[in-house]
Amino acid sequence: MGQRTGLSIVNRPIPQKPLQVEEEPAVHGNTRTAAIAWLVAAFCYFYQYVLRSSPSVMMPQLSDALGISALAVASIVGLFYYGYAIFSLVAGAALDRLGPRKTLPIAAGVMGAGALLFASSSSDAASVGRILQGIGGAFAAVGAIYIASNSFPPSQAATLIGATQMFGMAGGAAGQFAVGPLIGRGVSPDRFWTVVGITGFAVGALLLVFLPPHRKTLDSRDWLKATTKPFYVVFKNPQSILCGLIAGLLFIPTTIFDMIWGVRYLQDAHGVEYAAAVMRSATVPFGWIIGCPLLGFISDRIGRRKPVIIGAATLLLACLTWILFGPKGILPIYSLGLLLGTASGAAMLPYTIIKEANPPQYGGTATGVINFLNFTFSALLGPVFALILHNVSGGTGTLELAHYQTAFAPLLLGVAVAIALTALLKETGPAARNMIS
Repeated sequence: MGQRTGLSIVNRPIPQKPLQVEEEPAVHGNTRTAAIAWLVAAFCYFYQYVLRSSPSVMMPQLSDALGISALAVASIVGLFYYGYAIFSLVAGAALDRLGPRKTLPIAAGVMGAGALLFASSSSDAASVGRILQGIGGAFAAVGAIYIASNSFPPSQAATLIGATQMFGMAGGAAGQFAVGPLIGRGVSPDRFWTVVGITGFAVGALLLVFLPPHRKTLDSRDWLKATTKPFYVVFKNPQSILCGLIAGLLFIPTTIFDMIWGVRYLQDAHGVEYAAAVMRSATVPFGWIIGCPLLGFISDRIGRRKPVIIGAATLLLACLTWILFGPKGILPIYSLGLLLGTASGAAMLPYTIIKEANPPQYGGTATGVINFLNFTFSALLGPVFALILHNVSGGTGTLELAHYQTAFAPLLLGVAVAIALTALLKETGPAARNMIS
């Protein structure tokens, strides 16, 4: 009896070894190494958001440069999300197998090449370039979140994922705050995109230097099974689908309404001058800079995810309703955009939930899946909103407040649905896990 008990004690850790290897952070080493890796990946994410948001402040100039209508330019700009959504799946699997150092530098180069194509005077080349920006951008987004969530303690997961998104939205704000005045002073779109394209290759070199080697944790003997199994596990989990739907519905007011139509909306519907419209539209991504880490910190502090999502989404719904239908001149001019951006930062919390609801060794795949589901909304609905605007305006290209209200009123229903779906999620925060244990 005593001997068998001794053997059971000795043998007990053996089944745990594979799990320990799989759960080991992908970016290993000391805290300083992990912090540097996260910072350079977050900077790549910043660059991606500059690419994503910049077209919103130069729609008329791009229309003239490409020789097409503003609505056609909006459709080309929306192609970013096709490459972004589809390749989010590829990015997640690639990061799990190859690690950030073998993927992110290439992704930065692809974004740079896409920016150079976008600098051309050809609408076809610009379309290809915009898709390439989205493809590289998917790796930047998934890679930055992958490093943030796999390199630090789980108790800091929501805070660090929120801080990662903060870097991204800082790029979104820069793409409006900084780029808008440049375009206003006469810098041509082709010159801007050429400089940004060259910058992409420099970012790739920076990533190659500072990202540490990846420690392989997945079995490579059967690469096909090792690649497809994570997708099967993540997609089979209903919580994964709910997370993707919630994030997508909370992101659309930013990715489509603000980053594509925000400046035009303020100019056409409210007669705001270009420079002021750029500044007011840019308060939305600036709100993300505040909201993403703040809401992540609150969620980690209380140990719960769902109440934070529901509360912030309710605020988002109120702000969006006021922006579209509320009276002007009552609230300070920058307050609504800032509040909307801060509240929509809750869209990052499902990124934490999906990782907590799936096996830790499939963290990259889980992030890729939610990115795919999330931005499939933007890819599919971007052209739909442009078409609705075209139809309600009679194809004249002259847009008024009523046209925007008709086109974007469905966003309100989308946020309400996100709140309802959040109620169906299983709570994965530390407080809920402690109660179960």
